[in-house]
Amino acid sequence: MRWPWKRQTSSDQLVVSWSGQVLAYVLARSGANGVYQVLKLGVERQGSDSIDTFVQRLQDLGLKGLDAHIMLRPEQYQLLQIESPAVPPAELQAAARYQIREMISTRVDDITLDVMRVGDDHQQKGKGHLFVVAATNAIVRGMLVLGDAMRWTVSVIDIQETAQRNLQNALVARDAQSEHANAALVLVEGQKAVLTISANEELFYSRRFELPAGFLTMPWVQGSDASAAPVTAVAGSGSFMPVAEYVPDYSVGSVSLGNDNSQTSAIHPAASGASGSVDDERVQRFLDDVQRSLDVWDRTWSSKPLDSLRVYAGERSEELATWLAARNGQTVLALDVKALFPGFESGTASDQALCLPLLGVLLRSESRQL
Repeated sequence: MRWPWKRQTSSDQLVVSWSGQVLAYVLARSGANGVYQVLKLGVERQGSDSIDTFVQRLQDLGLKGLDAHIMLRPEQYQLLQIESPAVPPAELQAAARYQIREMISTRVDDITLDVMRVGDDHQQKGKGHLFVVAATNAIVRGMLVLGDAMRWTVSVIDIQETAQRNLQNALVARDAQSEHANAALVLVEGQKAVLTISANEELFYSRRFELPAGFLTMPWVQGSDASAAPVTAVAGSGSFMPVAEYVPDYSVGSVSLGNDNSQTSAIHPAASGASGSVDDERVQRFLDDVQRSLDVWDRTWSSKPLDSLRVYAGERSEELATWLAARNGQTVLALDVKALFPGFESGTASDQALCLPLLGVLLRSESRQL
C-alpha cells in the first residue's frame, strides 16, 4: 500500500481520521493558488451506538459516497527510522520489514508498512536513512471496513507527520521562507505533542512527547518565570542553548530520532518557580521537551539551521508563540491556516483542534520520492 502519494481525483475531497471510536472529518473544495474552501468539518463520536447506527448518522451528514482520504493518528502506527538498506528501490519495503522486526510492538507479519527517505537528496554525508511507517493490519482493515460501509472511494492512507509537514511547507512557501529548515508543533489536549522539522519541502525529523495534563488551560507564566531572561542562541552559530545530553532511542515506539525517556533538566534553574507548584513543574517539563527536541536538531543537522517554529494550540496559538519566542530566542509563529483554508474557522475550537492535521492531507504531492 502507498500511503501519501496518490493523485486527487475530484475538486471536492473528504479527509477523515477514525481512532478510538472518534471520527474527525473535513470536506473541502480545491481552488486557485493552493487554497481550499472548507465546506464542512466536524467530530463524531460513536459512543454506545452500533456501527450501523453510527454509519447512518455519518450518512445523514452528507458524507456518503465521496472520494475519501484517511489520515492515521499517531497512536495508530509507529514511525521508525532505520539506515537505508543497500538494496534496489523495488526491494526497500521487504528489506525494511526484515530490519524492523525487533523494533515493532507486534508480529512483523501482522503489519502494513511503507517507507520514505529521511530528508532529501542533499543530506549530510554518510549512509542515508528511511522513515518506516508500520500500522497493524487490524487498524488498516478497520479503516477500510468503515470506508466500505460509507461507500467511500479510498485511494490514500496518510499519517499525521507527513500531513503536518505539508501544512508547514505551504505556510513557509506563502511567506517566501522555503530556503531554510522550519518546524511545526501541534498541541491537542489529551494527545501527544507532535513536532516535525522540514527542509526543502521534505520531512527530516519528527518527535512526539507527552503533553502535560491540562497544559492548554493552565497559565504558562508562573512565579519567577515571569521575569526570567529568555534563552538566547549561541552567538554566531544559529544554534540553541544545549540541554542535558540526549541519546536517540531506536527501540520499540521510537519516533524518528527517538522518544526521550531521560530525566528532564531545567533550561532555567530559576524558571521552575519559587512556589514549586505542580503547574510550574508541568510547564517546565514542556519547555524541556521542546528545547531538547530543537537542540537535537541543531546537533544532528548543523548545516540546516532552523529558521522558524510554527505552533498550534487552538485559541492560544498566538499566546504560545509569544511565550516560546521569549523563552528560547527563536522566531516562533502561530500556525494559522485561515488564508489557505477559508471556512475552517467555522468549526468549534475543539473540532478545529482535531481536524487541523487533516488539512495537510489535502496538500500532499504524488511526486514524493523514496
